[in-house]
Amino acid sequence: MMDYDSLFNLSYSICIVGSKDQDKINACIVNTVFQITPEPATIAISVNKENHTHDFIEKSGVFSVSVVSEDAPMKSFGSFGFKSGKDCDKFANAKYRLGETGCPILEDDMVCFIEARVTEKIDVHTHTVFIAEIVACENINASAHPMTYAFYRDTRHGKTPRKATTFHEAK
Repeated sequence: MMDYDSLFNLSYSICIVGSKDQDKINACIVNTVFQITPEPATIAISVNKENHTHDFIEKSGVFSVSVVSEDAPMKSFGSFGFKSGKDCDKFANAKYRLGETGCPILEDDMVCFIEARVTEKIDVHTHTVFIAEIVACENINASAHPMTYAFYRDTRHGKTPRKATTFHEAK
């Protein structure tokens, strides 16, 4: 028996992962970011191989993670999950800055950011898990609460994009 809804009990934060390809930037929503070690400070992210941002991370070896606040209006981050950077400029209406790695860091409606340099990658069927050493991190709004995937789904009634790690076809 496979009750995929049981996986909704795992806790995830909604994050926007950004990267660069020379002078271009792109980003996508992910909900699988976790710290692996404290020293050196290391994190892992899982990104769908079909995402344009995945290609940017593959090429540059760097990425940023902007953690979305519970208070963020859906329109402030929705385009990062339901549109492709191949077809539009996801940053056209976003307030952001470039970090130490040159990756975009979103500033409005975020709790914090992390920038990291990839040290390893693991091919996992449809996704790649990028393991990376943190090169910079900072609170943007320390009093804000991260938007968990459960909050997004249950309270905000958000939809899950097909490329998300938590997506599964309804039966």
